[in-house]
Amino acid sequence: MTKQADGITPHGGQLINRIDTPAEREEFLAQADHLPRVQLNERSLSDLVMIAIGAFSPLNGFMNQADYEKVVSDMRLANGLPWSIPITLSVTEEVAEPLKEGNWVRLDDSNGRFVGILELTQKYRYNKAHEAINVYRTDDTKHPGVQVVYNQGPINLAGPIWLLQRDPHPQFPTYQIDPLQSRQMFKEKGWKTIVGFQTRNPIHRAHEYIQKCAMETVDGLFLHPLVGATKEDDIAADVRMRCYEIMLNHYYPKDRVILAINPAAMRYAGPREAIFHALIRKNYGCTHFIVGRDHAGVGNYYGTYDAQYIFDEFEPGELGIVPMKFEHAFYCKRTQQMATTKTSPSTPEERIHLSGTKVREMLRRGELPPPEFSRPEVAKELAIAMNVYTFEI
Repeated sequence: MTKQADGITPHGGQLINRIDTPAEREEFLAQADHLPRVQLNERSLSDLVMIAIGAFSPLNGFMNQADYEKVVSDMRLANGLPWSIPITLSVTEEVAEPLKEGNWVRLDDSNGRFVGILELTQKYRYNKAHEAINVYRTDDTKHPGVQVVYNQGPINLAGPIWLLQRDPHPQFPTYQIDPLQSRQMFKEKGWKTIVGFQTRNPIHRAHEYIQKCAMETVDGLFLHPLVGATKEDDIAADVRMRCYEIMLNHYYPKDRVILAINPAAMRYAGPREAIFHALIRKNYGCTHFIVGRDHAGVGNYYGTYDAQYIFDEFEPGELGIVPMKFEHAFYCKRTQQMATTKTSPSTPEERIHLSGTKVREMLRRGELPPPEFSRPEVAKELAIAMNVYTFEI
């Protein structure tokens, strides 16, 4: 474990650190060729990293059966601490069969590179349908999260992990800010209250509106886009990051915003993932967390504000981070500014709503999103990325 900088207490009380020391690394490398191997997919690799850097505190490894079953059924670890998403390493029976509990397992990335160690404490079977229904609220295999569950192996491997070393992110090394570093940065800036913002989409005017509303009441904004595995039709991470940079350079006070990457993979678990995302930002040192419309949703699997209602299932203060709940923002033609139904006197006909899906369709037709949806510099960047930009703005 790692001593955290002053500020909000990490989930469970201590910030986990499972990055091995030079001495541990030397020992692991000496045995590398003699250890049984498990190859990690993109999501499992990101989970390994998130555990190791403390973003998934209090987890120090992949969940055992008691924690897994309690999380799936009740959104709590076996000790009663709130936790909403199972963090598991699932493998086929052929991979699991020779592995012995109590021994080390070498963890490799998709290229066969030695990246971590699992101290295998337990192998167990699990009910995929039960996980799908409880975590994703559906067993429809068209749901991207459910699809992952049904495609993965039937055996979970549990136990503490070590990350062999913390490498710079291949795309965004300057934005790789781990929980220990973000906490220190907040302390150095004198920020006592920090609001975290989760996104997997390019930033648009509605995002800007709710972020700036939140910034009116806190010391700083931690803009924390997810750059791990997402579904195929989501906008690529490098495009999204360029959009965030544009916004920060032109439309935000630079001394009140920190942009950092979140290396986690998306689950698309809607309400449960909203809790998950809040707890992750708590570990990064945030005191508040923005929850907007259909947080972490996909398709029509979740109600518009289900991701906000789920916070009411926990006792006040139990999560240790304050959710900031926002209505669906739109451009109001009458007041000529961004608003919600709480602040706008407009009729539905006077409101401009554009979804990410509609914007992608516009871009494919060679049309730029209107300024009521996106800042023109961002719209241009998106159009260039989709190879449809042919005119000036």
